[in-house]
Amino acid sequence: MDKTNKQLVVDGFREFASGNTEVLRTLLHEDFIEHSPGNPSGRDAFIEFIAAAPVAGAHLDLKRVVAEDDLVVLHYSMTPEGGERAAAVVDIWRLEDGQIAEHWDVVQRVPEAGQIPNGMF
Repeated sequence: MDKTNKQLVVDGFREFASGNTEVLRTLLHEDFIEHSPGNPSGRDAFIEFIAAAPVAGAHLDLKRVVAEDDLVVLHYSMTPEGGERAAAVVDIWRLEDGQIAEHWDVVQRVPEAGQIPNGMF
């Protein structure tokens, strides 16, 4: 039975969060398109970049998932190694034929608790 786009992305996120950056080799389309400034497009270039980026060693805590048609949106907390302040992240993934074809994200540093009375998550 084929996995849904939502399940593919969530399972891939959990694998990546556990330290397995190689999971991206099966998840990402060869012609993967990246929209974040400074991040390269193309599966191999993106994997090489992301494996060396702080996110690869960060603690990722998935808070919510929204899926519609070919899009899957993840909202999570990313806490870098070394106890730096966490960031709230929203990733938008577009899937095509069971692989991630395109990615956008929004990253916001989590401010002091007193500045966000309703919380970030």
